[in-house]
Amino acid sequence: MDIFHHRGGLKRTLRAIQNGSLTVGFIGGSITDPRPGCNWPDPVCAWLLETFPGLRLQVENAAIGATGSDLAVLRAQRDLIGRGCDLVFIEFAVNDADTPPDQRERSREGLLRKLLRGEPCDLIFAYTYRQAMYAEMGAGQVPGSIADFERLAEHYQIGSVWMGLYALEEVRKGRMRWDEWLPDSLHPQSRGSLSYGQSVAAFLRRELIEAPSQVRIRGGAELPEPLNKANWEGARLLPFAEVRLEGPWTIQRWSKYIWLEQVLHTGAVGARLSFDFEGRGLLLGLDFGKSSAEFNYRLDGGEWQFSNRERPDWVGVDGWLRTSLMADDLAAGTHTFELEVVHGNPGGDKPWTSYNGTTFDLGLIGVIP
Repeated sequence: MDIFHHRGGLKRTLRAIQNGSLTVGFIGGSITDPRPGCNWPDPVCAWLLETFPGLRLQVENAAIGATGSDLAVLRAQRDLIGRGCDLVFIEFAVNDADTPPDQRERSREGLLRKLLRGEPCDLIFAYTYRQAMYAEMGAGQVPGSIADFERLAEHYQIGSVWMGLYALEEVRKGRMRWDEWLPDSLHPQSRGSLSYGQSVAAFLRRELIEAPSQVRIRGGAELPEPLNKANWEGARLLPFAEVRLEGPWTIQRWSKYIWLEQVLHTGAVGARLSFDFEGRGLLLGLDFGKSSAEFNYRLDGGEWQFSNRERPDWVGVDGWLRTSLMADDLAAGTHTFELEVVHGNPGGDKPWTSYNGTTFDLGLIGVIP
């Protein structure tokens, strides 16, 4: 198992540094999310500023806790490409780990191809750690979620840093205690985030100073053929203006996430919406928590189905931008989606932790062609 894989170079990043202005993007889950103020992107940015004095550094950290590459592929244009990123770090090895392999392959490759289409940015894969990886890593094996990323990395010649392995080696060598790294076996605190950041800095030192790679990441018109032809590169957002509404709905400016401009909101059981779309799949992005309503839905006039989403103990009243994949294998052509807000069916010995609310906030409608 290797910590560093130097493949395609960082030519756009080098050029931006030479010109004195660099825009770095990050996308991933809670381990990368900027809101804690102590995650690994901070020491990485500090290293860049220290190593290249006078550099004008713009940071576009688009990571959101408890989200995966399925949501990222829908946000790539607004949050990364449209911000002019020269270099983007992608961190989804942990958050995609429980997603079915074929689904995460489609969403990950779709995200990559979006970022490499047009004027491509430089990309680096960053792999973090969760406790479920411990046994495999202890046996010298590569966890499946990381192995899947490495297949994409080889195909597209994208460099990668296994930050989780770097930190685990620090623990094994006595440089860092486990509780300094991962008190909850997932989220690093300051010392663990510093370790992650140091591994990335070592990778960047090699690529930007010591031995820049002469291999070029192919993008634009030279983009390689996809590994998975059903990837989500063409995923797009459906405007709210195309949604038909029945009942008391509002379109609201959204203050909970800087990554969403508006949501479709209702607090009324029985409120409905519907829309038509052309594509083989549909993904919804909703604000979720213990106060959230559930919903019934159907496609093309078929049987109604109940969303019945799991509510982990750690989930709050709201604040989780959660995705729901409605379909990914539809026949070509135009389809109709219908949804009805319901309160759900409280049950168990703690019914107040189940379906306790009627608030429904839809932030994104993603169509997969």
